[in-house]
Amino acid sequence: MSVPQTLLGLLEREPSHGYDLKRDYDAYFGRGKQLPFGQVYATLGRLARDGKVVGGEAEPGEGPDRKPYSITDAGRAEVDAWLADPVEPEPHLQTILFAKVTLALMLGKPADAYLDRQRAAHIRRMRELTELRRTGALVDVLLADHALFHLEADLRWIDVTSARLTELAALVTRREQ
Repeated sequence: MSVPQTLLGLLEREPSHGYDLKRDYDAYFGRGKQLPFGQVYATLGRLARDGKVVGGEAEPGEGPDRKPYSITDAGRAEVDAWLADPVEPEPHLQTILFAKVTLALMLGKPADAYLDRQRAAHIRRMRELTELRRTGALVDVLLADHALFHLEADLRWIDVTSARLTELAALVTRREQ
């Protein structure tokens, strides 16, 4: 999971305090592994240092004062580049795929286009592995088979998710309405 880009995507949706970012991250992307508060604030500090977010004045609230963060144009550009760049096809990348699709929907960006690009990247990798199966030694063939089975599962997930984008969009944007 790419925590900085995910937090930037959540900030592109709306300015937020670190507490709210952690809550949203955990709710959408932290299934089984929640984000520590320290990591949220350390990441926000690096993003601010790099000019991708700006922090506002601390606001009083329940508990400690909270500092709101907003995304900058540089941060938006990073989110757009990250969403547009297909993940290197490999087994166990589903959490990144899910995060990209969900954030794209939250931000009103074309999740279907991202899924199409990801599908094409998977197919390219599968062609390479199929060639290796045809010409490689037994160990290479078995490893290629393993990778191909995982990539096939990812492609099935991409197809199922493409068919459910409207439903997922309604779910992840409901909070904003």
